[in-house]
Amino acid sequence: MSKNKNIVMGVTGSIAAHKAADITSQLTKNGHSVNVVMTGDAQKFITPLPFKTLSRNPVITNLYDEEEGWKPAHIRLADEADLLLIAPATANVIAKLAHGIADDALTCIALALNPKARILIAPAMNGKMWLHAATQANVATLKKRGVEFIGPDEGMLSCGYEGLGRLWPVEKIVERALKLAR
Repeated sequence: MSKNKNIVMGVTGSIAAHKAADITSQLTKNGHSVNVVMTGDAQKFITPLPFKTLSRNPVITNLYDEEEGWKPAHIRLADEADLLLIAPATANVIAKLAHGIADDALTCIALALNPKARILIAPAMNGKMWLHAATQANVATLKKRGVEFIGPDEGMLSCGYEGLGRLWPVEKIVERALKLAR
C-alpha cells in the first residue's frame, strides 16, 4: 500500500450514522489517519466516543473545538486531508455543500478543503428526499465540481418505506474510499 493518507470522515444526522463507526474502523485498520467530524444532528444518533476510540483521534463536534496550537482544527483538517468522505450524507448537508453554506465544522472543512483532496459522498435518506428535484440538482452541481457519489442503495428504509435511499454497503464504501485515498 502507498503512504498512509489523511481521511476526514464526515458523519451527518441519519439513522445510518452507526454504520460510520464500522467505516472508520476499517479505514483505520488499513493504516490511514482518520479524523471524524460529526454534525450536531449526527450526535442525536451516535456519540463521539466510538469514533474517538476507533480512529484514535479526537472527534470534531463543533466548529469551535480547539486543539493545541494556533490553527483552528477545521482549517488544519481541511489543509491536511487527502480524502473527505461523508457517510452517511443527508439531503441537508448535500444542499449545504452545493450552495457553499458553511455553518458547522463539516461544511467549513468542505469549503476550505485543499484542492488536491478528493470528496466521496455516500447518501442516506428517505427515497422521496433523494429523488426530489432539489436534491438531484444539488447532486448534479456537486458532480460537476468533481465530487463522487456512491449510492444510495435500494431496500427497506428506516422510515418504513421500501425503495432507494439506504446507505451503500459499508464494505463497498470502504473499498472505494481506499482507492480514492491512494
